[in-house]
Amino acid sequence: MHYLQGVSLAHRINVRAFGSQDDQSGRADLILLAVPSHGLGEAIDTLARRGVPERTYVVSLAKGLVPPDGTPPTVALEQVFGAERVGCVGGPAHAREMVESGAGLVCASHSAALANAVAQVFQNAGVVCEVSSDPVGVELAGCAKNAAALASGATEAQGLNAAGMAAADIFSEVTALARSYGAQRKTFIGRAGIGDLVATALAPTSRNRSAGELLAEGVPGSEIPERLGQAAEALETVPLLARAIQRAGVEAPVTSALARLIEGSLPLEDWVALVRARQPEPARFAGGWLRRFFARRQRRNARR
Repeated sequence: MHYLQGVSLAHRINVRAFGSQDDQSGRADLILLAVPSHGLGEAIDTLARRGVPERTYVVSLAKGLVPPDGTPPTVALEQVFGAERVGCVGGPAHAREMVESGAGLVCASHSAALANAVAQVFQNAGVVCEVSSDPVGVELAGCAKNAAALASGATEAQGLNAAGMAAADIFSEVTALARSYGAQRKTFIGRAGIGDLVATALAPTSRNRSAGELLAEGVPGSEIPERLGQAAEALETVPLLARAIQRAGVEAPVTSALARLIEGSLPLEDWVALVRARQPEPARFAGGWLRRFFARRQRRNARR
């Protein structure tokens, strides 16, 4: 394989071109949609034109969004195949480590039968895979971790604290977008979110962090994939995230600024200044319990 030299596929796995004469997808129980995010829309359209048997599940493996509006893949798939037939897989799955020692996957679907069936496929192969009922949350958590890795790479030269601030702000903003879809906040602190982010942050070969570092060096976003020798998903995902966030009416200045940094319309120093100087909204303290505590204390003292 081109990206995993020395890794051999099991002899039972047959690779065929989709749409070729020997394509067997029409007889499959499960179709795994593993394409770069910019090709998701075309792949979904192709499946819709060819037709998929009603018994067949369609599962997205992409950690990206469907252009041009930044639609989560399962949302686009549900419009064609229905919610009970589609799902997604996320979680920490660094490619080489996965084939050598496993991964911590999450399969999410609105269908418990689908989620458990896919998880069982991976578990039979010796790969840990939990199930979730929050497909959009899992997808947007994967997008958030790629965007956060890119943001931290673009800011790391300014210090680890700045890199951490950038990553945290991105995660917070994408979490707000996910909530607008009805996603679960806990998904972002599970394996599909924080777990995947830690795996990317520690990986010495992280493509998205490396892409951010190249942005910080002044390399145009359009030239970075060639420099890396492979795609960095966040370069395509972040502008789509910014578009989806704007359409949802969610405030996301850091994600929007990162999109402009990628396209070259925002200077690096302005990006760094935003991350370092931005003061988030003050916390809201529910119930005013501290104020009530001191009021009771004052009343007790007055009675003495």
